[in-house]
Amino acid sequence: MVQGPVGAGGDEQKPYFFLSYAHTPKSDPKERNPNLWVERFFRDLCAHVMQLTSLPAGSAGFMDQQMQPGEGWQERLSEALAFCKVFVPLYSPRYFLSEQCGREWFAFSSRAAAQTRNSHNNSNPVTGIVPALWVPVPTRQLPQPAERLQFNHATFGDEYADEGFYGLIKLNYLRDQYERAVYQLAKRIVSVAQQIRLEPGDPHQDYAKVPAAFGPAGEPARELEVSVLACSRSTLPTGRSPDCYGSEALDWNPYHPASSRPLADHTVDVVRSLDYTVHLSDFEAEPQRLLDSDPPTGPGLLLLDRWALDARRRRDLMTQLCATPRPWISVMVPGNETDPQTGARDEELARQTDAALATRVDESDGHRTPSAGLPTLEAFSKAIPGAVKAAVRHYEANAPTYPPPGSGGPMPRVLPRGIGYGVSGPGGRGQSTDQDKNNGDKAEGSSDD
Repeated sequence: MVQGPVGAGGDEQKPYFFLSYAHTPKSDPKERNPNLWVERFFRDLCAHVMQLTSLPAGSAGFMDQQMQPGEGWQERLSEALAFCKVFVPLYSPRYFLSEQCGREWFAFSSRAAAQTRNSHNNSNPVTGIVPALWVPVPTRQLPQPAERLQFNHATFGDEYADEGFYGLIKLNYLRDQYERAVYQLAKRIVSVAQQIRLEPGDPHQDYAKVPAAFGPAGEPARELEVSVLACSRSTLPTGRSPDCYGSEALDWNPYHPASSRPLADHTVDVVRSLDYTVHLSDFEAEPQRLLDSDPPTGPGLLLLDRWALDARRRRDLMTQLCATPRPWISVMVPGNETDPQTGARDEELARQTDAALATRVDESDGHRTPSAGLPTLEAFSKAIPGAVKAAVRHYEANAPTYPPPGSGGPMPRVLPRGIGYGVSGPGGRGQSTDQDKNNGDKAEGSSDD
């Protein structure tokens, strides 16, 4: 177990793995700690990891049960999530209802996303997540971030897949199966830690502002449109370098060479980590996806290449988009502080962008990032959750009122808690083929394990 402030000293203060679990609340104040069995499981897992590695004492794992009142638990969680090598979510029905667990998942997966966007091999993105079953959860109840892991729990034994660690630890006749499953999990943690080697995250991030990775429980998958208005290599303005562009607009990579991936792919990964089903489109090739939005069929993000506004057709598309209030579409304007061409024409590009977005003068007209552009990929990534939140909020506010009363048109369906899915419903237009601490709750190497 971690002892002392995480990250305060050398490697011995940084946990090898982070155990993320949902606290079971007491049914009676006099009841003994209902999380004692999780603590025993954690100790057993740490013991195996210590035997399989040369780690110094006390550095195998982290779980928040170790923290005492007044100890600054948010700061310690941020530090542990920033430095741990592997993230171990302990699945249970309660886990995916926990906002705290969702925040932990998102904070760690952001590190994996950062490593993937800087990798030249993106066909098998890393996650660094090794899920474990405390209580088996039906696949249909898993949110998208968990479902996409495609983890085969039966490799740890059939009894484990059927009962989870809670069943194995409570039933005496399954003791041997429990020991085997814990050992297999420890081996997987060590293997992933040695293969992935994630870069540290930000230990000083404001943990209270980290979004949760899981959407409202019991609701169909939430949909969000990500559209790109950008140049391709064949449509560049005179004198513009082709380094940030490809054969299609969706290949646009404004943060080259710091990033090796198209910005659209990175954005989709972040939005999916927020538990949304994403449809990706080229605004110039499929303008109807954003313009034919009366009634709105879902919230959206538009990624705008400032250089693309050099072409009249693209300026006209932005004029059409802004001619009618569509606050459920958040506009994001990337930039690159290290791009000399963009730096030389920064004021001109900003003025042109301001002119194109002139009608979006305040929050009531929809979220937009600064026209001068988000200067780094890190700044862009941090802005995505806020842009998504604003788009969803405006969609919730507008979807029930479209079309106007008395028009005779179909009304969009708004599900509990205000999340709307449009007239087509889940599975309709725009859906891809991809598959609190709350009343005491707290809340693998590659994605194809």
